[in-house]
Amino acid sequence: MTHAVAVLMRAIAATLMLLALAAPADAVTLNRGNAQEPDTLDPHRATAQWEGNIIGDMLMGLMTEDPTGEPIPGMAESFETSADGLVWTFHIRPEAVWSDGVPVTAGDFVFALRRINDPRTGAQYASLTHILKNAAAVTDGTMPTDAIGARAIDDKTLELTLEHPAPYLPHLLAHYTMFPLPRHVVEGNDDWVKPGVYVSNGPYVLAEYRPNDFVRLVKNPRFFDAAHVAIDEVRFFGQDDQLAGLKRFRAGEFDTVSGVPGQMIAGLRKSDPDSLRIAPMYSTSYLIFNLTRDAWKDARIRTALSLAIDRDTIVKRIMGGGELAAVALVPPGIPNYPHTARLTCADLPLAERQAMARKLLAEAGYGPGNPLTFTFIHNQVTDTRRVAVALQSMWKAIGVEMTPQAMEGKAVTSQLRAYQFDVAWAAWVADYPDATNYLYLAETRAGEMNRSRYSNPAFDALVLEAEGQPDIAARGDMLARAEQLMLDDAPLVPVYHSVSRSLVAPYVAGWQDSADNIHRTRWLSIDESRRPQ
Repeated sequence: MTHAVAVLMRAIAATLMLLALAAPADAVTLNRGNAQEPDTLDPHRATAQWEGNIIGDMLMGLMTEDPTGEPIPGMAESFETSADGLVWTFHIRPEAVWSDGVPVTAGDFVFALRRINDPRTGAQYASLTHILKNAAAVTDGTMPTDAIGARAIDDKTLELTLEHPAPYLPHLLAHYTMFPLPRHVVEGNDDWVKPGVYVSNGPYVLAEYRPNDFVRLVKNPRFFDAAHVAIDEVRFFGQDDQLAGLKRFRAGEFDTVSGVPGQMIAGLRKSDPDSLRIAPMYSTSYLIFNLTRDAWKDARIRTALSLAIDRDTIVKRIMGGGELAAVALVPPGIPNYPHTARLTCADLPLAERQAMARKLLAEAGYGPGNPLTFTFIHNQVTDTRRVAVALQSMWKAIGVEMTPQAMEGKAVTSQLRAYQFDVAWAAWVADYPDATNYLYLAETRAGEMNRSRYSNPAFDALVLEAEGQPDIAARGDMLARAEQLMLDDAPLVPVYHSVSRSLVAPYVAGWQDSADNIHRTRWLSIDESRRPQ
């Protein structure tokens, strides 16, 4: 078959699939406000939770999440683990097929794990898969892709070999970086992420994508549990203006909204308590300093800015949802961790911290005649804009001149990847509940996900040593020592630990609070008798 004929056949198949994806007139539709516009629907190029919300409705890993976010069998119906915890063998459901009817095989997982680590893919998030043997070396280009510790024993049996024991692996396997891809569609096809071409193994398949508007998914009739999927169609709307999202929810345009503006929470507790959903989550919002620029290589400057932040004011007067002032990067509640690492002088009164900050700035050569000036980039989410203004005022109190610059989420990501920034705002929601998922943001081996380009051999060595430590308590202590080193160096400065803040219409059933704030459409349903017409 010539290339031209292959392209034509793909185009015809895509057209037929799009016709098949038209939703029936009586379809049950869920409209979700989804924080921001996705940059990609390729799981190997995605880096944000709002992208994961969409991708996770279409693709499914060996494990998936239950309604509370806990891992349950997904494509794997069962698995065994070797005595040393290094070899995991998964048995893939015999009934698992892609949305085009082709069986899901162990080879699809092997193909995907090789693709995400292939240097040519350029996956920012590849480091999350480096728990697999030799995966890091593959990403570095020092070993071939077939050296990764992923092997198809047969079509329905997958063996994964790890670098070190990882009791959190079931959680990680539910993350989109570990999802399979349909090799028969993806390989050699740059258009595979388009509607009508995208092939799914999860509850939904991509039907339509209108940039800067919405992504529409329709139910996948070939999903192994399709009989229990109640929503026929789901639309994800990128909505970084939280006030606009609230208005669209009140107008009935959205059935759920991710992100509620802090200044509206008190009123919503009174006016619409049945819709407001606030719950603790594994998340930290923090500052990133660009250590590739000489101006930010002095830890005294970074520490001074951290000291001057009035975190209590931010969480109580701006956020208002029960967020916690952060004295560490790893959030409370992460298991098997002592939570002993803390920001220096975190408990001192603000006035004393401001005096210390001025002194550090003076030692670094800054003062009234030579103020520190810089631009602070952040996404244009409503609450983040307000936090930026508050930080500007707090830093002005110590003689620092900061200019906030709001951008679309895509633009922020682009600037971070190119290291074209001074200081940036970021937030991290746990991919799996373990301290290493936060500390890896500061590891040298994290590559592009280490946005600050911090590199401390002592920090790296402690994290690596902890990963090979079988004693849980000793492992936790090592990780806490590593976090303390990082906090003292201040390449990343934690500001607050988030809560999930959502609006869920009373007629939407099945939504359960979870620490990872993942709510798959698969588990939701709509009581049409209660839905306003």
